[in-house]
Amino acid sequence: MRGDCMTDLPHSPREHLRRPETRAALAIQNQILVATREYLAERDFTELLPPVIGPVTDPGSRGAKQVDIDYYGHRYKLMTSVILYKQAALLTFDKIFYIAPNIRLEPPETFSTHRHLTEFHQIDVEIAGASRDDAMAVAEGITRHAVRRVVDRAGAELAALGRSPDAFFDLVAAPFDRVAHATAVADLHGFGVPQSPDAELNWEAEKQLSRKASRPFFVTDYPKGSRGFYDREDPTIPGRLRNFDLLAPEGFGELASGGEREFEYPRLVARMRETGENPAKYAWYLDMARHGIPGSAGFGLGAERLTRYIAGLDSIWQATAYPKLPGVVSP
Repeated sequence: MRGDCMTDLPHSPREHLRRPETRAALAIQNQILVATREYLAERDFTELLPPVIGPVTDPGSRGAKQVDIDYYGHRYKLMTSVILYKQAALLTFDKIFYIAPNIRLEPPETFSTHRHLTEFHQIDVEIAGASRDDAMAVAEGITRHAVRRVVDRAGAELAALGRSPDAFFDLVAAPFDRVAHATAVADLHGFGVPQSPDAELNWEAEKQLSRKASRPFFVTDYPKGSRGFYDREDPTIPGRLRNFDLLAPEGFGELASGGEREFEYPRLVARMRETGENPAKYAWYLDMARHGIPGSAGFGLGAERLTRYIAGLDSIWQATAYPKLPGVVSP
């Protein structure tokens, strides 16, 4: 990354869209999306069109506010994540994905993290009968395939942004490393970075771990209570979740989050109550679980975040045609 360009946020959509840097970044993003669809189609995934509104959405949004709308006299939500709908879709197909829009009113202080938008897209994948390792393999495969396609097809755009293909030498050299959450916390304490052992990695902790890495890596086994009710608790290790994050190197931070899912009705109700959620809000989802939904694993991979990393952009707003940043009112 070449420095802090947040002060260079364009004053108008016209100014932003006419920038050569914007064109280069969006051309790289196009190659990423083509590569994603190519990789998943070759492995028999079915792409579905994502829902945009629903009676409930993902409650695990790390302090971001949900957006309510009036839906014929009912309070509905704009999607912060389609995770519940991904599980539902497995009643039709065993392997599905969306390129899904999300709306999260992030706290204004996240403006300075360089990696938060209030409107963004996720490559959302779900696989029936899969394990966490299966989902991690797909997330890694998409990342590798996207990098290779960008290097092969968008070399001029990388050069225009000052990004060398050599930045990805370590990425393609070997499988991505894995580190357990507890080990990551111990490492952070050794660096002098505060991090609770019972919580998700905070933004500064993620950045510090990311800065010390030369290639993408997974953080696994988050503690129960640090994530939403849908992340499956390890049946052999109570208190530990069968989940993961994928972090990019060079300080770019989290790219993806996922894991195995709770799918049994009694477990879902218990986990909802443990996390302070009212099961009555999730009636449609729990009704499906009562009748049986497949066990599964999956993830959401940020399209703009992956673009930012591959393109070497200073800030995530450069990875979207219509930037909407926390606390900034824009068209």
